[in-house]
Amino acid sequence: MSVWDDVVGQEHVIDVLRGAVAEPRAMTHAWLFTGPPGSGRSVAARAFAAALQCTEGGCGHCQACTTTLAGTHADLTVLATEKVTITIDEVRELVGRASRRPSGGRWQVIVVEDADRMLERTTNVLLKSIEEPPPQTVWILCAPSTEDVLPTIRSRCRSVVLRVPPVEAVADLVVARDGVERDVALDAARAAQSHVGLARRLARDPGARARRDQVLDIPRSIRGVGDAVVAAGRLVEVAQAEAKAATEERDADEKAALLRALGAEAGETLPPRLRSQVTQLEAEQKRRATRHQRDVLDRAMIDLLSLYRDVLVVQLGSDVELVNTGHAAVVRTLAGEASPAQTLRRMDAIGVARERLAGNVAPLLALEAMAVALWPGS
Repeated sequence: MSVWDDVVGQEHVIDVLRGAVAEPRAMTHAWLFTGPPGSGRSVAARAFAAALQCTEGGCGHCQACTTTLAGTHADLTVLATEKVTITIDEVRELVGRASRRPSGGRWQVIVVEDADRMLERTTNVLLKSIEEPPPQTVWILCAPSTEDVLPTIRSRCRSVVLRVPPVEAVADLVVARDGVERDVALDAARAAQSHVGLARRLARDPGARARRDQVLDIPRSIRGVGDAVVAAGRLVEVAQAEAKAATEERDADEKAALLRALGAEAGETLPPRLRSQVTQLEAEQKRRATRHQRDVLDRAMIDLLSLYRDVLVVQLGSDVELVNTGHAAVVRTLAGEASPAQTLRRMDAIGVARERLAGNVAPLLALEAMAVALWPGS
């Protein structure tokens, strides 16, 4: 057993990180982990943090390893925002934490899992601490690519690039961790395009697989502008329902806990100084739900892109394996109804919709435009 067991298909990265742990002269105090979604940036970051704290370089079973991997080590701080952006106050708190000496571990480790979600003025707060950290402090920033981080930050970090792991390696992990059948794990790994977390969810949750199937059925259901508008509305409703289901219970618990801390009862009229704290919490919860809805919609767009990728593979007669093996009949139908050029235009339309959603365009408007572009008569 080792802390590196869950870092799938990243042997080149593990070698670099193990070398840094073993040889202090190879150690850097600021790291930037980059890689596409699902490559395991945060998993690798936590494994590296555990190896740094472990006297044996990451045995996986000592207290330092287990508490670090669980996120409870006293000298580990992990910031993984559930909001659209990381606030400047959160970063200032990290900087203060980074200035402390380790209380019992070997290093004071600060992990920022969503470094790409910091605005420029927020990122600038980090500069001094990353450039000249205390001797026993290590910063680990995670982002999809180096371009998602300001040049002033990435120039001060040692870059580690993760790649998309092989489908077979992801399936092996799903089988080992979740005990599902090999065929189910392989289908989930392909559908997730080697995204480890998503593959595990698809393998374990029939409901998640059913929702994905509904998304992939959308192109076949569009036979006119009216159908396109209905399909877009359905996508938004599904995203809103998922966001509500994922956050509603947690939001209620957080609000109840805050009211108890304030000595108030639910439904009671609060004085202004207390009401402002509740309002602030509700605003934070709304931002969290907004991000979750965006993430659900973006995942749906990626699933649609994978479908049209398969369509293009069939149209060009390539022997590349399909991502959506369970939807081969739909893929062949769509391939016969369009030319490769039309398929590429539809993939472009999906890409534009993703960009619009990232740019705060109203989701329904962005998806309606995309759905109309998927109509065979467009």
